[in-house]
Parts: sequence; structure tokens; C-alpha cells
Amino acid sequence: MDEITRDPQLLKGILPTLILAALGRQETYGYELVTRLRDAGLADIAPGTVYPVLTRLERDGSLEAHLVASPSGPARKYYRPTAAGLTRLADGTSAWNALADIVQTMTATDPTTDGDDR
Repeated sequence: MDEITRDPQLLKGILPTLILAALGRQETYGYELVTRLRDAGLADIAPGTVYPVLTRLERDGSLEAHLVASPSGPARKYYRPTAAGLTRLADGTSAWNALADIVQTMTATDPTTDGDDR
């Protein structure tokens, strides 16, 4: 399968929603979250992209975190959405779906048969 070239600005806009969705399914620590995002299709996402978003989401009250001892190193910081984070996830998902509908509508029309009023 060919690698899809992604617009970094699109990813930047939707990444908080993707993170909240992933953590809503199962709380986890930062690097495991990066692995899950990669497995979902964001093969080139870097930890340096994800960790600042986790920090912002925690700071704004969308995530809560707790430390869990690790058998192989220092304790890991596990994240999970708060009630505010779940609301933000629902709002972000609705906004994305509305935008995707508009994109689908605008790109579904064949421009060669749509009239020559240019």
C-alpha cells in the first residue's frame, strides 16, 4: 500500500480528538499511545508530536494522569479522559464529521460535467 501524504495542519487540528478517542477506549502511557496511533495508520507520527498534545490536554482539564510503576524502568504516566475530555471528544468528532461531509459533497461532483461557467 502506498504511503498517503498528509497535510500536517490537518493532523494538527484533529490530533487532540484522535488522542482522546484512543484514550477513551483504553487508558495508556505516552509511548504506547504513539504505537497505537501508528498502528491505526499514522505510521510517521513522532513522540515529539504526541507528547505536547498530551500536556495541553492535561493542562486544560481534558485528561487526567496517574503514575504506574513499570517493571522495566521508571514509572509511567497513564492518561485517561475526564468528563470534560469526553465532551471535547464528542464535539471534536461532530465537527470533524460535519467537515468531512462538506469535503465529500464538494469533491464528489465531477468538475468536467458541472457546467462551464468559469
